[in-house]
Amino acid sequence: MTPSEKRDLYEAVQAMTPVALKKFLTEAPEDVRHLLRWDWEMKARPLQLLPEGVWTYWLILAGRGFGKTRTGAETVREWTKKYKYVNLIGATTDDAKDIMIEGESGILEICPPDERPTYKKHERKLEWPNGATSLVFTADEPERLRGKQHMKLWCDEMAAWRYPEAWDQAKFGLRLGDNPQAIITTTPRPTRMMRELIADKKTHTTKGSTYDNRANLADNFFDSIIGKYEGTRLGRQELNAEMLNDMPGALWSPGVIDKNRVPPDELPPMRRIVVAVDPAISNEEHSDETGIVVVGVDDAHHGYVLDDLSGRYTPDEWARMSVSAYNRWDADRIVAEKNQGGAMVEHVLKSAMDTAPIKLVSASRGKATRAEPISALYEQNRVSHAGLFEELEDQMTSFTSDLDRKAYGASPDRVDALVWGFTELFPQIIKTNNRKRVIQHQPKQRFFA
Repeated sequence: MTPSEKRDLYEAVQAMTPVALKKFLTEAPEDVRHLLRWDWEMKARPLQLLPEGVWTYWLILAGRGFGKTRTGAETVREWTKKYKYVNLIGATTDDAKDIMIEGESGILEICPPDERPTYKKHERKLEWPNGATSLVFTADEPERLRGKQHMKLWCDEMAAWRYPEAWDQAKFGLRLGDNPQAIITTTPRPTRMMRELIADKKTHTTKGSTYDNRANLADNFFDSIIGKYEGTRLGRQELNAEMLNDMPGALWSPGVIDKNRVPPDELPPMRRIVVAVDPAISNEEHSDETGIVVVGVDDAHHGYVLDDLSGRYTPDEWARMSVSAYNRWDADRIVAEKNQGGAMVEHVLKSAMDTAPIKLVSASRGKATRAEPISALYEQNRVSHAGLFEELEDQMTSFTSDLDRKAYGASPDRVDALVWGFTELFPQIIKTNNRKRVIQHQPKQRFFA
């Protein structure tokens, strides 16, 4: 049966009434019933089939309900017929298990019994009947990807990956076989990783919306979800898969940052420079980063972001990194938050350089409250970035006044360091802002006769 004949049969079956369908399935030969149940080529829309041409990354950038998971699972199923190592990377361990493998459209559900792999959860792998193997990774553990090799790869919901280095390690390992390739299934988010992937000449991008798969979605999904979000900004992202470059409620916008950006070699003399540190107290795989940002102010009271050295370090490493930045930029002090580490923060910095002037600061207010006056400096065009600091700027443009750390996926440590630095350089503005806030929130006096 040709692909066209398969598709005609499937569409005819879809148009049958329940009674007619039951009669047809009772009388149909076994091979036809098998096709209707398991043949992906028969059911898939053209956009869900492997694209022709030369490409390394197949990016499916589509809305909720498009059929991204089914497409990823079916692609893995097809690849394992020819390739021995077809691996998986989920956003989290639970996502890999609950969506990619055991979900309603996951690998175990879409494979016929004679093709279905054995899922060895504790070994984090799938063993296919023909001898192929799929190792299961999570983007939350990028170090586990180091040194691993892949012939083919399925990466799910990459826009929600917490650590961009997981994709870096995955690409390094995509080097086995005659045609290493990856399928990436995700709804969009304007992260640096996604922008770079879309711009890569080796990427074939397929765009689709929730509406493309309407025939296979429950009516109440459209009543409750489409009706609520259609036409909204969230709907544009989650349903229509638009890559929106601004986040509503964010304290910083890409446009404001870009407008005031300056080349690093055109900086004026700095009146003051500080190295601001938001330290992490551990260096485990899931630890927060240590924010290390160098900021300065010139004689015209204009602020500059000079460097971002943030990363995942041990206390000794971030202390040495901070002192090195202090010396390289000829800064006048190191400003470090002491909330998490207390005396340890000062101790490790002094151990790295006992003569460095250190100012310890304590967070008595929430992150957003501290960040708002610094955001105002940007809106007043009083801060410039000396070059491009992509990871810092990604955090800034995702930082909202109602930031939920759990939903955000990580602590915005780079932003915290930035805020501490400019709070040190613009103390009068911060004090004025705080005074206004106190006055605005004072309760009115009530008088009684």
